[in-house]
Amino acid sequence: MGTSVLSLRIDGELLERLRHHAAKRGMSVQDYVVRTLIRDDFDERFQAAVEETEKFYGVT
Repeated sequence: MGTSVLSLRIDGELLERLRHHAAKRGMSVQDYVVRTLIRDDFDERFQAAVEETEKFYGVT
């Protein structure tokens, strides 16, 4: 799996908040954002799997 570049234009206040959150975790802003995106993607996929399992077993 290769990598690609994603360029974002964000508000200065948001960037400062991201820097603060990243610094608290000893991370770069880039690493913090990537980790957050990966976590959110996992959460969405996990929730979809839970919903499919509930449908299969008739829980919902």
